[in-house]
Amino acid sequence: MKKFLLISLFGLFSVSAFSQTTITFHHSNLPFIGVNYQFGERFIPEFRLGTDTYLEDLSAELVANYIFKKTDRFEFYGGAGLRVGSFDGIVVPVGLNIYPFEQKDFGFHIEGAPILGFEDDSLFRGSFGIRYRFSKN
Repeated sequence: MKKFLLISLFGLFSVSAFSQTTITFHHSNLPFIGVNYQFGERFIPEFRLGTDTYLEDLSAELVANYIFKKTDRFEFYGGAGLRVGSFDGIVVPVGLNIYPFEQKDFGFHIEGAPILGFEDDSLFRGSFGIRYRFSKN
């Protein structure tokens, strides 16, 4: 688990010079924070780390999202990824990023994501939250 986290963080931070960075907070029964880098107009890999938990119960996700529909005010996306820690399995997020303000750095989002467990356990996580995009300058 520790090696997965270190390798994931190193990979994400090593490409930061070539992409746009966004941080997110998702509120739900399984809350998490995320860091993503948008490549081009459509591809968004994201590293997610569970919050409100003990360190020995920490969960991490690595997902690859694709923006299907994009306007000035919203982005509709979907993707797939892997979750390790509590509720190990495949994650299939589908969500909406909303940018209601004139300045498009700050926004909101909602997401639904089935977590298909490697054992018999599966669950559906719904979340909402805030996001901040760092400018490309």
